Amino acid sequence: MGISFSIWKRILINKIEEVTLKKITFILVVFLSVSLFAQNSSLKIGWVDSQIILQQYPPAIKAQSDLDALAQEWSKQIDSMTKELQKAYEDAQKQIANMTPEKQKEVQQELIQKEQKIQEFRQQKFGQPNGEFFVKQDELLKPIKEDILKAIDEVRQEEHMNFVFDKAGGLVLLFADDQFDLTNAVLDKLKRGKK
Repeated sequence: MGISFSIWKRILINKIEEVTLKKITFILVVFLSVSLFAQNSSLKIGWVDSQIILQQYPPAIKAQSDLDALAQEWSKQIDSMTKELQKAYEDAQKQIANMTPEKQKEVQQELIQKEQKIQEFRQQKFGQPNGEFFVKQDELLKPIKEDILKAIDEVRQEEHMNFVFDKAGGLVLLFADDQFDLTNAVLDKLKRGKK
């Protein structure tokens, strides 16, 4: 008793979808690196930990703090609106027996409108990808990321590295010798500022 072609096709498609672009890129880079290493023994590969850089680079810390404060402010507004809705719902529950059918519909519509207002506010502030939070995040972090990438590239050139991997990224770095860790050099370059 065998598995039908359509099941194999679905299994194959699912397996293909699991292979991400990052994994393919990593495999190609490793293959390319091994090929180049075989031809040229001076191949140098380094790595950085972008999480550490973001946690220690003052502009990134400030940007994250600003984003956290903004998110906290909006979350408080959502909590306040939700409490107001809950109170209105409780009040309606207590008074529903004394209301006319028309008044009941009116109160229900008011509750629905309040709930929709909360959902719209949440979507406006936190909806992906165009919510105000994500727009602000991009606005604050884009120049910081550009500075970090520029510093990584400068350190890469100074250290004569052919490739630099991000240990914190989606690529799996199974082993990393500390002598090839460029994280502190990148942080130093960022903290010293532009030349």
